[in-house]
Amino acid sequence: MIQVENLHKHFGGFRAVDDVSISIAQRSITGLIGPNGAGKSTLFNVIAGVLKPTSGRVLMAGEDITGLPPHALFERGLLRTFQIAQEFSSMTVRENLMMVPGSQAGETLWNAWFARARIRAEEAALRAKADEVLDFLTISHLAGEKAGNLSGGQKKLLELGRTMMVEAKIVFLDEVGAGVNRTLLNTIGDAIVRLNRERGYTFCVIEHDMDFIARLCDPVIVMAEGHVLAQGKSDEIMQNEAVIEAYLGTGLKNKVREGLA
Repeated sequence: MIQVENLHKHFGGFRAVDDVSISIAQRSITGLIGPNGAGKSTLFNVIAGVLKPTSGRVLMAGEDITGLPPHALFERGLLRTFQIAQEFSSMTVRENLMMVPGSQAGETLWNAWFARARIRAEEAALRAKADEVLDFLTISHLAGEKAGNLSGGQKKLLELGRTMMVEAKIVFLDEVGAGVNRTLLNTIGDAIVRLNRERGYTFCVIEHDMDFIARLCDPVIVMAEGHVLAQGKSDEIMQNEAVIEAYLGTGLKNKVREGLA
């Protein structure tokens, strides 16, 4: 689905992403882990068009998408969420979902005046789709709640729901578990697995919760200091000496190894 080739992103003399080459297979749930400052979110931002690379390229299904803006990638089915949820706080949860699809009839002045029946029909279809998504995520009871009133975990579910309002092919989830309690994190994990297995979504997930990564992800890619340090199955990664050292240093290796075993 995604092929990253010799990608660099430099900020002055700082190499946030330094010659990274990775592949994300179609219908996989790929984990991307590493210590803070490893370059994970920067890599996401370059792939998703938020930042332009210094050099290298990104392919999606064989097509060069390097440097395309986020709205163009959105139309191709590439979506990205953020560490801090980006909800429209004064709109309801249902409205947050309904506004996602682009090129809606009601967005033009002409249709607002002369195609009101078309607008009403489209809004009814979007409302039905939104309610289906809320039911899938088991948060139908929040449909009329203002999105700004949701908990951190509920906002992450809402962000996941927004990807379901369009024909997403690959979704990049940035720290989906940050600030989320264990119960809601399990709900989010269940939804990701179902979307992958039942609807063919491809995911790439940044996350620090290693239990979550081990449960969902295969393969796992590890970054450190802008480089790819290791990749493989989660159990192999968790026993990798270089990975343990990159996270916590040599002094805690034995303790960490025992905890990950």
